[in-house]
Amino acid sequence: MCGIVGLLIKKPEWRESLGELMVPMLIGMSDRGPDSAGLAVFTATLPEPQRKYSLYSKDKFDWDLRRSFQAVFGTTPEIQIDGNRAVLISDREPDRVKQWLKAKHPNLHLLSTGRTIDLYKDTGKPAMVADRYNFSALKGSHAIAHTRMATESAVTPDRAHPFTAGEDFCLVHNGSLSNPYSIRRRLEPLEIHFETDNDTEAACRFLEWRMREGDDLETAIKQGFVELDGFYTFLMGTADKLALVRDAFACKPAVVAETDEYVAIASEFRSLAHLPDVKNAHLYEPAPEELYVWTV
Repeated sequence: MCGIVGLLIKKPEWRESLGELMVPMLIGMSDRGPDSAGLAVFTATLPEPQRKYSLYSKDKFDWDLRRSFQAVFGTTPEIQIDGNRAVLISDREPDRVKQWLKAKHPNLHLLSTGRTIDLYKDTGKPAMVADRYNFSALKGSHAIAHTRMATESAVTPDRAHPFTAGEDFCLVHNGSLSNPYSIRRRLEPLEIHFETDNDTEAACRFLEWRMREGDDLETAIKQGFVELDGFYTFLMGTADKLALVRDAFACKPAVVAETDEYVAIASEFRSLAHLPDVKNAHLYEPAPEELYVWTV
């Protein structure tokens, strides 16, 4: 059992308050996931060719990467440091940057890459994680978050959700897949590398692979209905979309509240009860194997 929440702000002037609205949603799912939590927020898009890399270190780390980066790439990156997490911003080629990070700083965990996404995840109760990274101050157009109750893999920051693959794509999951290792065996010969034994990572990398092969998000999800076996509610974010799907049995709960100002999603209504004017929202339970996609 885990908890998922998502929020897409339709009204631009409300985007300054995204974090304030999201934190009670996340904490409301604490009983469903007390061991770790995470959040992905989509912010203003960086100009090409810039990318931002969300990085995490479980141990104390000297985040002054500028000198070693300069020596390899001939330019100095911007680095924003927040405790054991940092964001590195650079206009160098992303594959080269990732290779450099892996070779030069193998103890760093790359949480996400993209022009819009910032990602946070850690162990601990959701309220503690939200406070540790000051989630209430986050601003952006949309965000998804997760509270985890580990069932199939260890409680570590890298196994917390959201999971990411590629650029500006992430996924959170409530449920259990029965065929993650067959998905892995299919993808690994394509030089798609896995970092954990979490079943959610298999779904995330499968869907991103389909999009990289040319599918749009909706087509990739439809292919997921065919290939991904198990019980699940998936909530996904891209640079300009929020998407929600449930498996054919729809035994993992979800509820949506939609108004002219926002779309809000949670595993249970209690995480939506504080939202402005929610009593007049269009409230509904998503149908099985139905695509729900909202665009920023």
